[in-house]
Amino acid sequence: MNAPLSSAALSMDPVHKSVLDNGLRVVTVELPHLHTAMIAAYVRAGSRHEDPARNGVSHFLEHLFFRGSEGFPDGRSMNALVEDCGGSLNGVTTRDHGYYFSPVHPRKLEVPFAVLGDMLARPLFKEIELEREVILEEILDEVDEKGRDIDVDNLSKRALFGAHPLAMKIAGSAETVQGLREEDLRRHHARAYGARNLVLCCAGPIKHAEVLRFAEKSFARLAPGAPLHDTPLDGLAGGGPQLVAVEHVESQVELQVSFRGPPEEHKDFPALRVIKRILDDGLASRLQLNLVERKALAYSVGAGMDGFSDCSVFEAGCACAPRKASSALQEILRILGELRDEDVPEDELSRAKRKTRIWLEFSLDSPAEMIGWFGGGELLHPPAESFETWIGRIEAVTAEDVRRVAANTFRRDALVAVAVGPVGSVEKKLRAAVEGGL
Repeated sequence: MNAPLSSAALSMDPVHKSVLDNGLRVVTVELPHLHTAMIAAYVRAGSRHEDPARNGVSHFLEHLFFRGSEGFPDGRSMNALVEDCGGSLNGVTTRDHGYYFSPVHPRKLEVPFAVLGDMLARPLFKEIELEREVILEEILDEVDEKGRDIDVDNLSKRALFGAHPLAMKIAGSAETVQGLREEDLRRHHARAYGARNLVLCCAGPIKHAEVLRFAEKSFARLAPGAPLHDTPLDGLAGGGPQLVAVEHVESQVELQVSFRGPPEEHKDFPALRVIKRILDDGLASRLQLNLVERKALAYSVGAGMDGFSDCSVFEAGCACAPRKASSALQEILRILGELRDEDVPEDELSRAKRKTRIWLEFSLDSPAEMIGWFGGGELLHPPAESFETWIGRIEAVTAEDVRRVAANTFRRDALVAVAVGPVGSVEKKLRAAVEGGL
């Protein structure tokens, strides 16, 4: 039986990096205590790297990769080959990157590497019209019967970022997806899927030398290309408080408040991570304790963060009955204001930092967490920080830091609130809560 990883072992560096001749970065995380491996290819290409007329092209291209490649022309057979190795190919597109991944048996790496390398380098661009219809169906999840956007994340990003590409929807709109042509897809592939714009990562009971050998064999067809760069955020400011209210036939109102925060490399980012845990980390956390346990204003509550190269977005929200919506929104804003105006008690701060370390230690048992940390980190925030460096930044956070960062982030002029659901009868109260909050 494998022994659990000790605290001393955490300081050992299981991460190895190499660069292929074409510029592809290869990262491995050797975790011999596991029995499952994971492979992933990360690409710096998302809706942030598109123009408005071609919004959705990154996501469309993601779908087409699974329709077949020159080496594996039948999409069904291509996926079956990976599944026979214990895998399940999948892809995700976000606002600032995409990734293609699969779990895999650690002794059956060669075929998944071959399939992943070929599908990204030599897609056939087949069955485009079929895939277009699939994506149009997918987009329907984000709109109502009148075509209005009801996705809280889309609505908040649009209010936060205005005319900047980060405001655009990941999948695009029905209009932009219908307007995309094969030449748009091929042009975007040639622009974004060069080796210098990708990172290949493998984690689990594997060896760097073996992964490097498979990478050299399977990803050599990628042209070197050039890295994509993020459009600057220069000139974007507050302009709040804002309320975006969308009427939608539902039994509950979905509420979310959002603020722009510092990027991951910023000295204040660890304090924002600690704030997230203080707000949303079990029954004793502030959102759950106040909105659910003490005041019964909601059942589902949460806080989260989206990180980008030059900023982050901090979010907190809940789902609640329409008659409770304004009170729930007021309570969320009160809780955020409390972090700004009062020092967090030392025991609560210590608990948040301790649970952060525990979560990171748990992640060492997950190859998926490891490829996200070190593969995604190498793509978006090179060099990716070690476990000990990151936890050191967290453990250095003080109550004064929490209060200062909360004051800088949870500002009235930076507040964006979104409400989706049967809001017609409570919109005035919601607007008053936003205008009077913080």
